[in-house]
Amino acid sequence: MQTTTRTSIGRRGFLVGAGATGVAALSGCTTFGGFSMTEAIKRLLTLSAQNAFSRLTAPGGFWDSEVARFDLPELFRGGSTLQSLLTSTLFRNQLQRQLNIVAEKGAERAAPLVLDTVRNISIPDAVGLLRGGPTAATSWLRGQMGTALINAMVPGLSDAVRLSGDQTLNRAITALSGIDIGSVAQAVASRADNSIWSQIGVEESAIRSNPQSTNDALLIAALKIL
Repeated sequence: MQTTTRTSIGRRGFLVGAGATGVAALSGCTTFGGFSMTEAIKRLLTLSAQNAFSRLTAPGGFWDSEVARFDLPELFRGGSTLQSLLTSTLFRNQLQRQLNIVAEKGAERAAPLVLDTVRNISIPDAVGLLRGGPTAATSWLRGQMGTALINAMVPGLSDAVRLSGDQTLNRAITALSGIDIGSVAQAVASRADNSIWSQIGVEESAIRSNPQSTNDALLIAALKIL
């Protein structure tokens, strides 16, 4: 009986010790048990971005999202003529909705850029990102990309605004005396940029909360280990 007790305690001690050693090793390694932590972060970011852009590029994607829907850019809050139009709640809501619809075209331009960046970027502290908060990887990637999405979206948004047949949007732009379509596209791109990263962050958080939903064995294992 005494021997059995010692054996049981010894086995538990070994398991605890092995677990502690494994976690400690992770602080200086990018692989563990055959798992690449860098690859795990790339898969986490790829899936998060794919899920986000799948939502945002669908009809009504920005408008229907609680985190991606954006209010009127500052550009649309100036000018007495426009302000008189915006006193109408109906006009204001229609304009906001139309700008969110236009943003979908920007997201189409942004999606391949984000995914390509994830494929090719170097990740110096993959373990730290895996151990980070719910949106740690998204926040890091956004910091690395800076204003790249805004710059990529402006041409597509300019075309979308120019070709829009929406009367509310056209009236609003006409009321913006001295403001060109490029400036409107830039204003929408800035709002869309915030929305895109917010949506990617939401998707990352959802994956971290339920990694099994990805059916990705490497990602599931990496998130469970940490």
